[in-house]
Amino acid sequence: QPHLVESGGGTVQPGGSLRLSCVVTGLPFNMGWFRQAPGKEREFVGFIAWNGNATAADSVQGRFTMSRDHAANTVYLQMNNLKPEDTGVYYCAATRRVYTPIERYYEYWGQGTQVTVSS
Repeated sequence: QPHLVESGGGTVQPGGSLRLSCVVTGLPFNMGWFRQAPGKEREFVGFIAWNGNATAADSVQGRFTMSRDHAANTVYLQMNNLKPEDTGVYYCAATRRVYTPIERYYEYWGQGTQVTVSS
């Protein structure tokens, strides 16, 4: 079974940057990133396919970039110009489907990593 472990979360000031990593072992999958802010439902952040093609959600487009390194078994979420509303627990997840923002289509999930944007 695939095993996903996120890391790289922390506290940054507004306008700062942070890069999250998700080490994925097991079978290859297309990957998604989700986040859950306090008191809100989990929302789709972005998607990156096995071939590296990536799509970001409208809420983070232009600020967040996804990439992956097959040699390191790792997918990345580069977050720039962070805003307080970006605060939340960030999850990576694996799906066998092509691009989808639908949470239930992601079969495997990491434990999450906390991102806090605050002065």
